[in-house]
Amino acid sequence: MNVQQTVRRWLPSRLDTGAAVAGLLMAIALFPLRFFASQIYIKTIPLVLGTACILYLITSVRDESTVNGLPTLSRNALRLLPILVVVCTSAMVVIAVEHGERSVLFFDVAGVAGTMLLAQIAFSGKQSFNRTQILLQIVLLAAVVRLSALYVTPGLIGIDIWTHITQLAGGIKAAGTLEAISNNKHYTSPLYHLLVVTTSLLADVPLRLALYLSLGLAMPVAILVVFTIANLLVEPRWAALATALFAFGDYVIEWGIHIIPTSMGLILFLGVLYWLVRVMRTDYELREFGLLVLFTTAVILTHQVSSFIMLVLLGAGLVAYLVLKLRIFTRSPLDPDVFRVRNPLNIAGLLAFDAGFITFLWSFTPYNGNSFLVTVLSYLQETLASSAGVLNLAGPSGGSAGAAAASQGPTLIETVATYINTTGFLLLLFGTFVGCLYVVNRRRAQQSVFTLLSASAIMLVFVLGLPMFGIRNFIPQRWFAFLYAPLVLLTVIGLRHLAIELDRRTVAVVVLIFVLVFPSAMVMSSNGAVDNPVFENQEAQLAYSEAEIDAAYTFGEMTGSPDGDNLRPDQVVFTDHPYQTLFKRTGSYPADTARINDSEPVTHDITVYRQEQTESATYFINSNGIGEVRNIPQQRICRSNQAVIYSNSAVKMCVTSPATDA
Repeated sequence: MNVQQTVRRWLPSRLDTGAAVAGLLMAIALFPLRFFASQIYIKTIPLVLGTACILYLITSVRDESTVNGLPTLSRNALRLLPILVVVCTSAMVVIAVEHGERSVLFFDVAGVAGTMLLAQIAFSGKQSFNRTQILLQIVLLAAVVRLSALYVTPGLIGIDIWTHITQLAGGIKAAGTLEAISNNKHYTSPLYHLLVVTTSLLADVPLRLALYLSLGLAMPVAILVVFTIANLLVEPRWAALATALFAFGDYVIEWGIHIIPTSMGLILFLGVLYWLVRVMRTDYELREFGLLVLFTTAVILTHQVSSFIMLVLLGAGLVAYLVLKLRIFTRSPLDPDVFRVRNPLNIAGLLAFDAGFITFLWSFTPYNGNSFLVTVLSYLQETLASSAGVLNLAGPSGGSAGAAAASQGPTLIETVATYINTTGFLLLLFGTFVGCLYVVNRRRAQQSVFTLLSASAIMLVFVLGLPMFGIRNFIPQRWFAFLYAPLVLLTVIGLRHLAIELDRRTVAVVVLIFVLVFPSAMVMSSNGAVDNPVFENQEAQLAYSEAEIDAAYTFGEMTGSPDGDNLRPDQVVFTDHPYQTLFKRTGSYPADTARINDSEPVTHDITVYRQEQTESATYFINSNGIGEVRNIPQQRICRSNQAVIYSNSAVKMCVTSPATDA
């Protein structure tokens, strides 16, 4: 008996049912971990997994299907809801302009508009579903959510963006050549910076406006690529639902307002995913495969992390082929595409080509005094040797900070903020688990959906699994927006299955939770509102006022913007995080995060105070060397023995002079 026959003999007759039982047992086994770690995903994922498996098992034992089992709204309601969505988006623009920020009211209205949009998609019949109208509403709402933040914020939103625009793109524009960034890791991946500089020159506008006119406008429109992908897998109504879910993704919103190479990498990644799914499901020609190669090459020339994520996707496609090659699934003569893996050698060849190209580029990409490849591998080796360990969790729940939090217990606001930050992602995980169980059924196995399953599983290991062992070198925060693409596709596959097989009332409750909760949770999460967090005492604001920006640039003009190598440690500016990054990343003046204790003033010679340090969440380094959110009064930053050398409506710069120090 060969290996394949042995596998077929011992596998259950229905892989999906067996997987659901195994998933339920795994959820039960993981449940006790909540007593050993307080990390939110350890507490919630077993419950989400168990619920998904139970519902799927219920669908497996039902004898009758309820096609189009979701209830539908009345014709009048479906006519009224699009009007209300447009009214809400108009109100959001007015609110943002009047308040000068995306306020809590803005997010409330955005959540209501999102609920009405999802309701139109989920609770409309085949005859009443208007694809064009729905897609226009999705793009309109996505654009208003993102572009409002860009319009009302005086400077740039985020941290890394200041380096990319003021230093890298600014250097290229001033010098007229890429040699201006020859010592930076983006020297071999400059497409983002070249796009911004080119737009600036052609439109004769500043770099900031050029960024918004190019990638700023492209981000909400690129969401439609998700619809084209999903439409290859499911009906247009479910494809529209996938598009709406992706549009509301908190990390997707973040990279639509904190526009850096990750943002451009996300757009190109969606292009790679589309052409990959298309060549797997159609009789493609050389042109289609050539476009797939072109998009993968563009990702490599745009962003290193995006390139690695793309390799994971291509590797998942190869894994899907190898799994189906085992022939452990029963062929169906009614659907020859189910098991016909298209051009597997080309998939392997493309993976080898991209991996080789990446290795070649990274081998001479400068990074921290060495090549990017050598530096990254050395960091990973160091992490494995010194920091890796079971339940060595990332974030505030791990380490000594986590111990302190555990001893005091989280406040009600902290608990609410944590669950809002994770609820949207957990809903996607629920839908993904159901979708994965659906596609592993032998009769439904296809390389395209198996690629989505494999990619989701591998990416979840990088964003959730490795950080549990203290391995954070792969920057898991950058992965979530990319991960959302396969997650929303599998989610709509899973919800579609529940709508067909599950009791109408039960599936209506499940879908209604998505409709009511998902939009509001996502737009109010800390990542969806980095410019103005809803819970201002829990997360730092990554946008600055005009006065704060002027202060940073003015200090650079006063001092001549010296290089950090030419200064003593006591000559560095100390202020809160993230404000200190504004000084460094604009090249204004070397800066660092101030160190504080429980009650005494800081001891640094050059300090900068801003009102945010007292009124909102800002980070400081505590006595244990760990960053924590603190509200600090002015007298602890700008002390009585310091002289104020600059002051405006929001910022004070203080220096210890020999006379006052004596």
